[in-house]
Amino acid sequence: MLSCLTSELQGSACLCLPSTGSYKHILQHLDLGTMCYKCKKYHLGLCYGLMRSCTLKHRQSCAAENFYILTNRGQSMYHYSRLSCMTNCEDINFLSFERRTELICCKHSSYCNLPMGL
Repeated sequence: MLSCLTSELQGSACLCLPSTGSYKHILQHLDLGTMCYKCKKYHLGLCYGLMRSCTLKHRQSCAAENFYILTNRGQSMYHYSRLSCMTNCEDINFLSFERRTELICCKHSSYCNLPMGL
């Protein structure tokens, strides 16, 4: 007899395993790849919209784009972040007259693109 485990990480998948015996060793070797958070507008621990996940593909990294508004005194004030999987991602700061954008890339572990302290 077979039992099915379903997962809804990204779409759906079904893994059929024998109902007798242990299958934990099979799940330990199941590699889903590096996962990242995906959210169009993330602010202070909340995703305004749907928090999803994406799996890294070739030449991709998890990305956190942090958007700041520049004050009249030239200081940066955090506004929100965009979380995604990004191709050819590089850490960089963009500065314009009205805002600053900070791009932070990582791929050392799953869900590494969650902004800390924001």
